Amino acid sequence: MIALDNYYYRHLPHYQPDGATYFVTFRLAGSLAISLTRRWLDEATELEKIILGSRTDEERAEAMKLYRLKHFGRLDAMLNRLRPGPLWLSQPEIAQIVVEAIEFRDGTMFDLYACCIMPNHVHLVFKLPEKNERCRGNAGGGELVENSCSSSHPVTDIIGSLKKHTALEANRKLGRHGAFWKGENYDHVVRDGEELERILWYVILNPVKARLVKSWTDWKWTYCKPGLLW
Repeated sequence: MIALDNYYYRHLPHYQPDGATYFVTFRLAGSLAISLTRRWLDEATELEKIILGSRTDEERAEAMKLYRLKHFGRLDAMLNRLRPGPLWLSQPEIAQIVVEAIEFRDGTMFDLYACCIMPNHVHLVFKLPEKNERCRGNAGGGELVENSCSSSHPVTDIIGSLKKHTALEANRKLGRHGAFWKGENYDHVVRDGEELERILWYVILNPVKARLVKSWTDWKWTYCKPGLLW
């Protein structure tokens, strides 16, 4: 049974139970044309109405499946084409800022399964601990641990803190001001081991699909936890 208080709505629907495995994607501000994002926002608003009006978990799950197929596929394809827009993450010193922020949270806020930092977006796959495990004296987590422990949407809070920190550091390094990341994230609960394997391969092969390298191992900013795929 899906608990409604695990959902929240901003522009897109999000479902964030403790102890689940997540596939999360976030991108740079300005990485897609405003006309595209407006059209997708309109479609997401219609999908939100369907989910809110769903009478059963099955109807709700079907609406979420529609979102995943219709929105994320097009979004990632457009990002991989590297159309005009900021590509700050292609700069090693900026990508390293993101790597360090992810590593800081690994082992405390989540168990990192895989990640890939592309020139204009980031993919993460991680397992969120059960709430009692996540909140049991995580050394080094500080205010981040406390905030996520009291929240019904821990993934949003964790990624939000990561984006806030990296945006400040990246803007300082770039000598710029203004939005660094797009506000909205894509987060998806991984349902089973078969889906996890598909998503892990999708993430690590993203640079190959974008024709940035011939082999995923040639992309410096890709990581997959040993033992998950081989």
